[in-house]
Amino acid sequence: MTARSALLTVDALIAAGLAPADQAADLDRVAEAFRIRLSPAMQAAIGDARDADDPVARQFVPRPEELTIRPEELADPIGDHSFSPVPGLTHRYPDRVILHATQTCEVYCRFCFRREAVGEDGTLPDAQMEAALAYVAATPAIREVILTGGDPLVLSARRLGQIMARLAAIDHVDCVRLHSRVPVVAPQRITPALLAALGQHPATWVVVHTNHANELTAPARAALARLVGAGIPLLSQSVLLRGVNDTPEALEALFRALLRNRVKPYYLHHCDLARGTSHFRTTLAEGQALMAALRGRLSGTCLPTYVLDIPGGHGKVPVGPAYVAETATSGRYRVTDWQGRTHDYADPGA
Repeated sequence: MTARSALLTVDALIAAGLAPADQAADLDRVAEAFRIRLSPAMQAAIGDARDADDPVARQFVPRPEELTIRPEELADPIGDHSFSPVPGLTHRYPDRVILHATQTCEVYCRFCFRREAVGEDGTLPDAQMEAALAYVAATPAIREVILTGGDPLVLSARRLGQIMARLAAIDHVDCVRLHSRVPVVAPQRITPALLAALGQHPATWVVVHTNHANELTAPARAALARLVGAGIPLLSQSVLLRGVNDTPEALEALFRALLRNRVKPYYLHHCDLARGTSHFRTTLAEGQALMAALRGRLSGTCLPTYVLDIPGGHGKVPVGPAYVAETATSGRYRVTDWQGRTHDYADPGA
């Protein structure tokens, strides 16, 4: 079994040169609230350990800014618990459910919307897993099961294979989707045994979470190739993060790198209202401007959908720039092209 990356202490971060010693007291307070885990692969991807603004370090190394908790920030910003019919399951949309197979990850992102739920010993207990699978089996409206957590690819190949086989035996489950950082942050875990486990369901998709092109190291690219070689289609999800990828250049480099590795950019998430994450959040207007800038630089295959998870569990909505505006005349519109020029358009008969 592939060893899991270890939890880190503030002292270990300082010894590795990843955090300044004069911040130790503040970082100890951060660590009391939010665990620290940084995989060897991501530590190696940090370009300069002394640079607190390195785009990889900024995602995983704690900062004193996390002690700032704004009034609008929430412990459960997307409302997982409000839509949980049984432990370990979120059923927000009629046709799909989230199965929280584990609460453990190989890295703990400093902006994670589940940062207060992830933990060291987080595998869903057998009895709760049975209840969750029974709920799926008894609910024909469910056509898709999304394994997340935590990170489902930290599970052993044996356990993951058992879950996938159980889901494959439910006729109305058309598709299983796994959301994971593992192919990038712990690429050694993408083994033949894990690939075989994923293959237990004939329609398995993996959505890879990555936020900066520097994360796509040679081992990560090799892991993505192994997944593609096993016939598993790959999508990506990224989070728009101030100081990490909030420029057209950074996003363009990320999305082009993903496409070169046969990963379709799928979602760019507006940063959620998790506690202690305000230093990462852009404004919605800034995100819309970034997507407008990318529209003229990248083809549709490279462009994700920019989305906001409405706080409180009300669902995910696209919030990209608007290109069509109604005029005072019914059925007539002004349409903005990728260069910012406007054009008239009319509905039939208008």
